[in-house]
Amino acid sequence: MIERPSRVALAAVVASILAVLAPFCVLLAGHGGDTEAAGRHRARTVADAVPTAVGDAVVGRGHAAGEADAGPVAVPSTLPGGRSTVFGGGHFLVAYYGTAGTGSLGVLGKTSPARMQRQLARAGKAFARPGKPVQLVYELIVSIADRHPGKDGDYSHDLTRRQVEPYLRAAHRHHALLLLDIQTGRSDFLKVAKRWKWALQDPWVGLALDPEWRMSGHDVPGQVIGQVRAGEINRTSAWLARLVASRQLPQKLFVVHQFRTAMIRHIDRVRRRSGLALVQHVDGFGTPGEKKATFHAVARPKLFTLGFKLFYRADVRRMSARQVFRLRPKVRFVSFQ
Repeated sequence: MIERPSRVALAAVVASILAVLAPFCVLLAGHGGDTEAAGRHRARTVADAVPTAVGDAVVGRGHAAGEADAGPVAVPSTLPGGRSTVFGGGHFLVAYYGTAGTGSLGVLGKTSPARMQRQLARAGKAFARPGKPVQLVYELIVSIADRHPGKDGDYSHDLTRRQVEPYLRAAHRHHALLLLDIQTGRSDFLKVAKRWKWALQDPWVGLALDPEWRMSGHDVPGQVIGQVRAGEINRTSAWLARLVASRQLPQKLFVVHQFRTAMIRHIDRVRRRSGLALVQHVDGFGTPGEKKATFHAVARPKLFTLGFKLFYRADVRRMSARQVFRLRPKVRFVSFQ
């Protein structure tokens, strides 16, 4: 009579077989296209792609304990839907704005990336029109202006890579764009933008400059409204356009925020760049009449595609999607703060 092997023995045999087959399974998965294993394998082949082993989503104010996002996903080579241009196909962009782990700077960080995505999707539905599909955007402030100089004396600090990665994974999972917003204090926009090259190499990641927080001389964020020269914007966009070309990336979103004419000096000298979707985002708050007055004073539709900010708290009688669509010149990007 042959004695049956024990469960422990069987488990040992199975484990040894799997260990031998594992490398071949990974190779096969790399050609499968649809499996999670295939996604992980492809992600490893992209230079500076999102690491496959990163920490859980940041749990900050308003985050549910233990609510971590799912694992990594593959880095795509085109924009969501397979398009190569940001506004291609008549897309209208709707964003949540803020930073990681807190709602104090905007609605984006008020809750976890997973919950934020659901809320943003609901907000975006109001802007969907026949022939004008909505593209969701996460505008994440990754370099934050400070009232104190900090160790490097530039009155700004960066989020950690560990704080940014959950939003990048969520963007890939939900076919959203990630827009990195930089408030650089006394540092040059280009200098700070280069620190985010690892993320900007991703096809779905764009860059936003916020001149309100770009200080000169001895100015301190929060005490004065900052400004930037067109030349600094152009140097930053030139570097980003070269990155797009060298990496053969699809068109990137490149946004400049503004709510006063003085915030961008010599604005007519701002240059368009191949590979970049240049957006002027008008951020005035108040009543609909006040917001329209700011918009008409600042907007440069011949140079930029236009964006518009809606504030949950600072606006009085917040404008509806219908009112936004009535604006002239036309707006193609709305963000909520």
